[in-house]
Amino acid sequence: MLGILFNDKECREFDYVLRKELDEMLLDLNDSRMDGEIKKAIASRYKVIFRMYARIASPKELSRYALNNRNYR
Repeated sequence: MLGILFNDKECREFDYVLRKELDEMLLDLNDSRMDGEIKKAIASRYKVIFRMYARIASPKELSRYALNNRNYR
């Protein structure tokens, strides 16, 4: 296990970066032009980023990024 200490400004920046990455991946997952294999890779990465975001986000913010997994397997 690794640990990192962030000050308040760094935590806000980390929150912003994770949210933007999740937003971009959601757009890609909803793009009908994407191949199934590519969507699987994006969904796998999405899960990792989502878990990172879950450590710092409020439940309300987190629910905004929850996926219905059946659509992206």
